[in-house]
Amino acid sequence: MIERNVSKGIISTYFDKLERNLDLDVAIVGGGPSGIVAAYYLAKAGLKVAQFDRKLSPGGGMWGGAMMFNQIVVQEEALHIIQEFDINYQAYDKGLYVMDSVESTAALLYKAVHAGATIFNCYSVEDVIFKNNVVNGVVVNWTPVLREGMHVDPLNILAKCVVDGTGHDSEMCCTVARKNGIKLATETGQVIGERSLDVINGEAEVVNGTKEIYPGLYVCGMAASAVSGTPRMGPIFGGMLLSGKKVANLIIAKLKA
Repeated sequence: MIERNVSKGIISTYFDKLERNLDLDVAIVGGGPSGIVAAYYLAKAGLKVAQFDRKLSPGGGMWGGAMMFNQIVVQEEALHIIQEFDINYQAYDKGLYVMDSVESTAALLYKAVHAGATIFNCYSVEDVIFKNNVVNGVVVNWTPVLREGMHVDPLNILAKCVVDGTGHDSEMCCTVARKNGIKLATETGQVIGERSLDVINGEAEVVNGTKEIYPGLYVCGMAASAVSGTPRMGPIFGGMLLSGKKVANLIIAKLKA
């Protein structure tokens, strides 16, 4: 009967997809724009990459634009990424371009998946796999399980590299430092915490702070700002996009060497 086959089709193909992604080149934690851009470039380079986002709709803060005005701004330096993702844009001011946030987020997700990345929604990453002082993967559970406080054990997914793209909370970096007593590649050795808004410095420093923060663990996007203690930048997204491309290039150089 068709009712049975509908269920069987979903279950069988989903578990095939999950099984294929139990051993990755790169696991990206968080579904914001920097992580999606990273997933696109990593997959385009032929690496096996999956992205895990706790929300039903990945995309982070880009969907809402600014204060739910669904427009965003990107500066000249990142325009080539907008063009590569075939996003419509219009010039607004010198070196600034405006685009629809819904189209932009949808385009990033579409392109990443079509490049070969796998995106898992409704997944929370609650820990990392940590062996021989190297981050070796992620520990995942259903988001509703954690929100309900249910005592259900997670699953483990191996990865050669893990990217913390969890935004302002920089959850993976906080977890690794707290649980394992290690020092991150920051001025204090710990997560410093982001500073107040400064668009120019924030945009530059989010890219500068995109790096391997501990062996096997990379950081991008607003998580990079939070970890290194640099300013937030508000609804201008060029730094997010450039950060995603940079972290992808760093990992590609490492894994393809």
